[in-house]
Amino acid sequence: MSVELNHTIVRARDRQASAKFTAAILGLEVGAPFGPFLPVVTANGVTLDFMNSDPDEIVSQHYAFLVSEEDFDAIFQRIQQAGLTYYADPSRSRPGEINHNDGGRGAYFEDPDGHFLEIITRPYGSGGQ
Repeated sequence: MSVELNHTIVRARDRQASAKFTAAILGLEVGAPFGPFLPVVTANGVTLDFMNSDPDEIVSQHYAFLVSEEDFDAIFQRIQQAGLTYYADPSRSRPGEINHNDGGRGAYFEDPDGHFLEIITRPYGSGGQ
């Protein structure tokens, strides 16, 4: 059996602003609109389809991105340049720190709509301390 995630809908107050934010931080591009969606495609072909929603309909979601060590450096630099608060943990108890889970590096930060984004260099459970 072959099952792959193809796309997910990301609810936003302003799909253009949210898609641009995510694309800029991750070093990706915003695609052409497709109906009510504004896509941002990741390297493995998964599309984040940003869609305008009433702010009351937006529930914070978590999106984790597996990145290379080089990409982590570039993304982390953009996070810092944007003045975003970042955390080493999902409970947000370690602001201004990154983690070294599984022998890699990771950080959490929020997008403009309160979605909690994560960048990691090693998949969970892949080894290391």
